[in-house]
Amino acid sequence: MRYALLGDIHSSVEDLKDVLNDIQKQAPDAEMIGTGDLFECIISKKRAPFERFGRLKDVMLFSDELIDMLTFPSVRGNQEERIAQITESDEPLLLRIRTMEERIGIERTADVIHGHQWEWGGEPWLPVFPETGRNLIFYGHSHESGLTIDSQVEEVGFGVPYDVTKGRTFVNVGAVVGDRNWVLYDADAGTVVFMKVMD
Repeated sequence: MRYALLGDIHSSVEDLKDVLNDIQKQAPDAEMIGTGDLFECIISKKRAPFERFGRLKDVMLFSDELIDMLTFPSVRGNQEERIAQITESDEPLLLRIRTMEERIGIERTADVIHGHQWEWGGEPWLPVFPETGRNLIFYGHSHESGLTIDSQVEEVGFGVPYDVTKGRTFVNVGAVVGDRNWVLYDADAGTVVFMKVMD
């Protein structure tokens, strides 16, 4: 089975539209899974611990058009966590945000997580990857497409299949917002292809 992984949308309707159209063209059979930060929280991390709001429209960017396009399951990102933390409302969308999982499994081969849960640092800016769990992890958060196998950062190109069966592998799917990037994972072939919407 094939999977289209996309995330870091940050409420960008036009970028998401382009990526969804590209997925439909390139891999119409693929099951879509989100890597989090679907929405953009407009309240800063510094303000969040001290403020509470009664309406989602006061804390995040969204529209009916955006919600209609978000038909796929997704893990929660740091944006969703902040939105849930500072909003006190009975809106159905807030319930949806609050019930997003931290991790989604793909068959028995891989896990999807946003990645903000890890410690980040260094140059290039990378997370300290966990030593336990499945050998294939898809994540986002930094908005940079990337591939790390057995602690080695690999150079990646778009449209090229990479074998993800030969070591502990972490795949950053990149960002929809701004970059219009996504990843196609073929679980049967054990490959990932980094994808980018071209103008």
